[in-house]
Amino acid sequence: MRRKLSFWRITAALVTIALVAGLALRFTGSGQGRDHIARIDITGVITDDEELIGLIEGAAAAPAAKAIVISVSSPGGTTYGGEKIHKALRDAAKAKPVVADIRTMAASAGYMIAASADHIVAGESSIVGSIGVLFQYVQAQELLDKVGVSLEEIKSSPMKAEPSPFHAPSEESKAMIRSMVLDSYDWFVDLVAEGRGMERAEVLALADGSVFTGRQAVGNGLVDAVGGEAEIRAYLKSRDVDASLDLVEWQRESRGTGLLFGRGAASLVERVVGAPVTLSQEIERLAGGKLFLDGLVSVWQFDRHAERD
Repeated sequence: MRRKLSFWRITAALVTIALVAGLALRFTGSGQGRDHIARIDITGVITDDEELIGLIEGAAAAPAAKAIVISVSSPGGTTYGGEKIHKALRDAAKAKPVVADIRTMAASAGYMIAASADHIVAGESSIVGSIGVLFQYVQAQELLDKVGVSLEEIKSSPMKAEPSPFHAPSEESKAMIRSMVLDSYDWFVDLVAEGRGMERAEVLALADGSVFTGRQAVGNGLVDAVGGEAEIRAYLKSRDVDASLDLVEWQRESRGTGLLFGRGAASLVERVVGAPVTLSQEIERLAGGKLFLDGLVSVWQFDRHAERD
C-alpha cells in the first residue's frame, strides 16, 4: 500500500510540474506577444476545420501580428471545408496583409484557400491548380450479383439516396448530381476570378482540372511570384510591414501547448500510465486525417492507370 501510494504521489507531482511547464510555454514561449508575422500551416486533406478557422481569426485579431502567411501544402479536400477557410482568410485580409506560401502542392480546395490571399508565392516545382469539383460514389452491383446478394429498398421518392452503390444510377439521378457539381464549379471559378483579378474566361481556360508547376502558374496568373521567404518579405515591405519581423508559427492546441497539457505533459502521462491520452489522436495519426470526406470534394487525384500506360 505504501509503495502504491508513493507511486501515485510521484505521478501526481510529475503531472503537476508538466502542467505548469505547459502553461508557461503557452503564455510566455510562443513569441506572439511582440510584433511579428504570423505563419499558419495548412497541410493535408482539407475538411471543415473549426480549430484552423479559430487560429486564422485569432491571428487576424491580434495587434502584434502585422501580417499572416499561410503555408499551403494540400491536394484539396471537401469543397465546404475550403469555402469556410477561404472566407476566414478573406475576412482576415480586411485587417492585415495575407500571403500564401505554396509548398509542395496547392490543388483543388488547396488552391481555393491559396486564392484567398492578397499575394501568392510558390516554388518553381510546386503543383498548383486543379480547379474543379468532384463527386464520386462506389458501384457495387456487379459484385453483389456475383455473390448472390440483393438489396431491396422502399423510398419516399425516386431521388432519395441517389445515386446508390447498389444499382445503376438513373439518368435523373445523374442529372441531379451533375447540376450540383456544375453549380459548385461555377462558384469556384468565380471565386478564383475575383481573388486573382482575372476575367472569368481566363479562369475557365485553366479550370479543366489541369495542374501546373509554380513557374507555369506565374505565367498563367494563378501565382504572383516564384520563390520563398525573401519574396514574401519583399511583398510585405511593399504593404508597409516591417520586413525584419520574425516569422512566428501559430500552432494548433493539439500540436503545440494545450490549455491544460502541453505536448511534453501528454508524453509524460503516456509514459507513466502506459496508454495514450486520447484514442482519437492515435486514430487520426494512423489514418492521416483522411478517414472521412463528406459532401462535394475538390481534390487532386493522380491517375494511377495513366502511370502504368
